[in-house]
Amino acid sequence: MKGDPLARRVLWPALARGLLGRCPNCGRGRIFCAYLKVANHCPICGEMLHHHRADDAPAYFVILIVGHIVVPLALAIELAYRPAYWIQFAFWLPATVALALLLLQPVKGAIVALQWAYRMHGFDPGSDAAREPNSLGP
Repeated sequence: MKGDPLARRVLWPALARGLLGRCPNCGRGRIFCAYLKVANHCPICGEMLHHHRADDAPAYFVILIVGHIVVPLALAIELAYRPAYWIQFAFWLPATVALALLLLQPVKGAIVALQWAYRMHGFDPGSDAAREPNSLGP
């Protein structure tokens, strides 16, 4: 069911699909088979996904995003209302953890989609990595 392997891959639709947890190629199949485990291939179009190399990049981007959201908000609330430290701790700790967990999967999906769109790490049908399954793990 795959189309032309040398067809142009447009970045922005692929990123949007990755953020939604969908296959960067067809946009219908799920990219994840578990919370952060990328499926070996798309169940709809058959696009191979096993050779992605997201590694630690999603965590770094999530830390960057969450930090830029939580720190200014915590500072603004501290300066405006001066709540007790235990109130700040009781609110910001769970909020930070929840925000990080909510963002981790979409960010990882976007990174896999970015690699797919730019034909990185085996997503290029002409590369050696595309012909051989991932020997380093899932």
